[in-house]
Amino acid sequence: MSALTKRLGRYAHVPYAAPRPVTEGQVTRLIGLTLEAVGLRVALGDYCLVEVAPGQQAEAEVVGFAGGRIYLMPLHSVEGLSPGARVTPRVGASLVPVGMNLLGRVIDGIGRPLDGKGPLQAEQMVSLAGEVINPLNRHPIEQTLDVGVRAINGLLAVGRGQRLGLFAGSGVGKSVLLGMMTRFTEAEITVVGLIGERGREVREFIEHSLGPEGMARSVVVASPADDSPLMRLRAAQLSTRIAEYFRAQGKNVLLLMDSLTRYAQAQREIALAVGEPPATKGYPPSVFAKLPKLVERAGNGETGGGSITAFYTVLTEGDDQQDPVADSARAILDGHVVLSRDLAEQGHYPAIDIEASISRAMPQIVDQTHLQFALQLKRSWARYRQNEDLIAVGAYARGSDPETDRAIDLMPALRAYLQQGMNEPMPMKRSIQELAMIMQAPPDNKQQAGQGQPAGQLRRQP
Repeated sequence: MSALTKRLGRYAHVPYAAPRPVTEGQVTRLIGLTLEAVGLRVALGDYCLVEVAPGQQAEAEVVGFAGGRIYLMPLHSVEGLSPGARVTPRVGASLVPVGMNLLGRVIDGIGRPLDGKGPLQAEQMVSLAGEVINPLNRHPIEQTLDVGVRAINGLLAVGRGQRLGLFAGSGVGKSVLLGMMTRFTEAEITVVGLIGERGREVREFIEHSLGPEGMARSVVVASPADDSPLMRLRAAQLSTRIAEYFRAQGKNVLLLMDSLTRYAQAQREIALAVGEPPATKGYPPSVFAKLPKLVERAGNGETGGGSITAFYTVLTEGDDQQDPVADSARAILDGHVVLSRDLAEQGHYPAIDIEASISRAMPQIVDQTHLQFALQLKRSWARYRQNEDLIAVGAYARGSDPETDRAIDLMPALRAYLQQGMNEPMPMKRSIQELAMIMQAPPDNKQQAGQGQPAGQLRRQP
């Protein structure tokens, strides 16, 4: 055997994959948001460059095919596109920037800076698709994460690696609540995805809700409502990919995505454009397949690694909690925080409806004393709300029900506990201490006439 044969022998086991030939195609049709091209040899998810003007190209993703026709969805505007425009497959995988240098920056769905601070100095370029973690290798949720909001810390304790939904209609203060958590959280890094929101809200959120303190340890990925649906999808995926990178570095990350509904709507636009039939209230089946794929990427990493604690806002159209996206999100998340329009109209902020909200991880991450105090407060709040109309019109006689009497006595303290100023941080330890003080307070024995009445009966005053 010759020396050359020996040297080449070690490569005998290496599989050889012939490179895919690059073939150009041309645009034959444009319908709505979808480009139709022929003559291409590409796969689903590949990216192509479409010539929209001499020397000017727009990036587009392959979103479907039928026979020899390829369906493309552009990332940017295709104004100036003409029939027969040249389409060229882009060589190489889609890579996005990650690294500590992203902190304090605002980028779009493909990683371009939007803040005017110059080009990104990325430490690494990685694939947009993250690695799937074996569910048996994930570290269980065992520790609480302080988010700096008293009502959440005390009554809806969040665990590191938990994924929660923030369910709210429009105009009830969800952006303010997100900003509070961003500024007050003990998480090391925050990644904020602003998906499909109004353009003016991006700057308002950064300057007013985040502020310089919150922005210093945050990465903001913004894709406003006028972006293409594909760009909105990529922004949500990029937010998650950046959070995954920091988790792999052992960091505790807080991921805030506003909103999951806009992500679902972007996928609906794409699916309907390529001919997928609508199913539930106009949403095609692919929407409900993509939601868990995105959400499951958050959570704890392997034992000894970092974590991604995620809050996804869910817009409930007409305050309908049974909206298809809301119902699907509720089933795949580890809890939900519901914001009430009634409370917001009363000036009660944050407008958290503690009766409709739940943290499924709370029983495993807090001690029994804390859990019992939280349940007692919820019961007192619910009892007062059940009898609120009778109390308001003076039809409830004190002494008819000891639990209602207790709820009436506690109500001023409960309202004060559940409300919090947007610039007022409330650490976890203090939140628990104040909860214990309220629930351990002795009952008010004033005007306890009528204690002989059976519990649960309400007596109207003459």
